[in-house]
Amino acid sequence: MTLDLDRIQALLFDVDGTLSDTDDVYVRKFEPFFRPFRSLLPGRDSFRAARRFVMWVEAPGNTLIGLPDVLGLDDELLGLWEWLNRRRPRPMKHFQLVPGVDGMLARLAGKFPMCVVSARDDRSTRLFLDQFGLTGYFEEIVTAVTAEHTKPYPDPLFYAAKKLGLSPENCLMIGDTTVDIRAGKAAGAQTVGVLCGFGERPELERKGADLILRSTPELADVLLGE
Repeated sequence: MTLDLDRIQALLFDVDGTLSDTDDVYVRKFEPFFRPFRSLLPGRDSFRAARRFVMWVEAPGNTLIGLPDVLGLDDELLGLWEWLNRRRPRPMKHFQLVPGVDGMLARLAGKFPMCVVSARDDRSTRLFLDQFGLTGYFEEIVTAVTAEHTKPYPDPLFYAAKKLGLSPENCLMIGDTTVDIRAGKAAGAQTVGVLCGFGERPELERKGADLILRSTPELADVLLGE
């Protein structure tokens, strides 16, 4: 698996598991449910069991992400979500940054235009970026409702590429799940899978990721040749 570096003119980043350390947050939330059963678990490790659970539910969860688009209900569900938030404001989310992501973005800034391409809602995406001072690195923030369909459809990548004045073939999609790889491939973009989130190497390889990295910050060394 290799990248054609000469083709890459812009970078498109997923959020959950790629910039945001969402999987670790979920593991910490689920671990207390496994703790009473530690004596029955391999190595008596409740954190490992929680992580396996999170990885196990990731695949059907990603399938459900695109379901409202398939059913043509994405606008209606967004309206319901916003109505519920107005009726009962949600508490401020506590996000966690993938270690080294801020430094990576600082190194890549000015060398490549960058966009966020996330299946998250717009509000929480911007909350995460603002919390860590990352918003200014991105020329466009594409979320679940920006384009007609969200990932794994290619529409968000087409939207981002058009906003940047580039062909999708000259973009690099970086994400942690098969949803990101599928969307990138469908758009004609090159893809990088990262193992710091929900996805695992075999499934990312099966979907044709052009390169797989242990963690997102390694991308800077690959692109800058350092």
